[in-house]
Amino acid sequence: MRLSKRFTLFFSSILVAGSLAFYSFKTDDRFFEIARNLDIYATLFKELNLYYVDEINPNRMVKTSIDAMLKALDPYTNFFAEDEIEDYRTMTTGRYNGIGALIGQRQNRHIVLMIYEGTPAEKSDLRIGDEILKIDGVDLRSRKDPDAGKLLKGANNTAVKLTVQRYGQKNPVDVSVMRDVVKMTNVPYYGMISDEVGYIDLKDFTATAAREVKTAVQELKGKGMKKLILDVRENPGGLLNMAIDISNMFIPKDSEVVTTKGKVTEWNKTYTALSPSMDLDIPLIVLANNRSASAAEIVAGVIQDYDRGVLVGQRTFGKGLVQTTRELSFNTKLKITTAKYYIPSGRCIQAIDYSHRNADGSVGKVPDSLKTAFKTKAGRVVYDGGGVLPDVVVEDHNPTPVAQSLTNKGLIFDYAVKYRQEHPTIKPAREFRLTDAEYQDFAKWVSGKEYDYTTQVEKDLGTLEASARKEKYFDLIQDQLKALKTKVSHSKDADLTTFKPELRNLLEQEIAGHYYLQRGMKEASFATDPELKAALDVFKDMTRYSSILKK
Repeated sequence: MRLSKRFTLFFSSILVAGSLAFYSFKTDDRFFEIARNLDIYATLFKELNLYYVDEINPNRMVKTSIDAMLKALDPYTNFFAEDEIEDYRTMTTGRYNGIGALIGQRQNRHIVLMIYEGTPAEKSDLRIGDEILKIDGVDLRSRKDPDAGKLLKGANNTAVKLTVQRYGQKNPVDVSVMRDVVKMTNVPYYGMISDEVGYIDLKDFTATAAREVKTAVQELKGKGMKKLILDVRENPGGLLNMAIDISNMFIPKDSEVVTTKGKVTEWNKTYTALSPSMDLDIPLIVLANNRSASAAEIVAGVIQDYDRGVLVGQRTFGKGLVQTTRELSFNTKLKITTAKYYIPSGRCIQAIDYSHRNADGSVGKVPDSLKTAFKTKAGRVVYDGGGVLPDVVVEDHNPTPVAQSLTNKGLIFDYAVKYRQEHPTIKPAREFRLTDAEYQDFAKWVSGKEYDYTTQVEKDLGTLEASARKEKYFDLIQDQLKALKTKVSHSKDADLTTFKPELRNLLEQEIAGHYYLQRGMKEASFATDPELKAALDVFKDMTRYSSILKK
């Protein structure tokens, strides 16, 4: 087997560069080691290409090695190959050319899971629950690992023909959708929760996030908003400048928002609020949870550090790292962690120390003993090293095993598809409730479906039995164990009754989404949202609101 001339020249260049590096940086141990290891890598790759029993794919091999190298650093330092640049642009801008539908795979079937408001998919006859069989004649069932998302993307004003299997219809139907620029909104929902409380659901920090929040605030004020709930739960973060601009809306001009500090000291910078605020006085509550990260934590932390509003929910994720994108050769990019960020009190809220790994390569969170106390503007004590702790903590709700199983198996979703087909209309999402008879119809329908689960108590009993057998105590307690197993052994039919309120809420939200899309799912959740309820309780007692900010 021979190297091609182009491949030989490529590696010759690397080897020559490696030799020059040896000479140029001989006195610098660090650069010497870099050059030495690059030389080893190049010669190893050459040998693999020459002698490995099968043909190797250079692009795939290098991408694999780069990904493995970066994985040893942190989850946020990533390499983007040339064919991934479009996905990178979508991630940062929220824009792409396509139809505006979320497609998911279930048992090798490509299902429309959500259709986004105002997109070509909504304007066509495509429906949530449709199984996509073909895209422009390409049969997804006969292709190995087809990427439906890429097949749906394309130039603006070009039609894509979908062949779909629809619930309740015997034969597949064809749906034509005209592609367009799809803008994934950062604020999928905003509205009035009550006569005076406005609500903004902020789910991302792409390039238009600040503009969307500003528009929402202005419109809600026009509807009589006197208090505001800003929801950054489930928000993974995004662009730093958007976090700065959104924070700026509620704090005075020239106030410090965030400081970044890294190895390259000339890149260290303190960012301040550059514009006059939109409103310095409106009572404000920020909802956050353990999936609020990065830019979402900056906004939550700034509001808390200036005592500008009350933070409600769970401790945030704890991502205090800043990434910078660097251009590489051949139209590739490197997103690299370059700094840590510090919010106005001076604290860094990074929770995991990636620079110190355990012997097995794992990483741990910053221990409580190493956390440092800081103070907000009003003198309240706050801590670094582990996310932002809310002022009002709401216990995180974990779904019951039966709810988790029904959701993971797609049975909640499938019943909503069935319900939508059988009921042309429903009440507005905020008013929609399943009747007892409809819930019993669901229980009857799901009883014939395949799903199972093990409760935590059953798992604990299994662990206890295993320990008893290992330590020779089983004979002494086997009768008690058997009695306990009988008592706690779950019955799926009984669980459908026991956990009816939770399951009915899940069904109502899913069904509302099939009629009213994301807006419907959000409004259907209001009645049972524990963090939202806690926020409204605080707003009902403004003396309590004020006292929280003075502790």
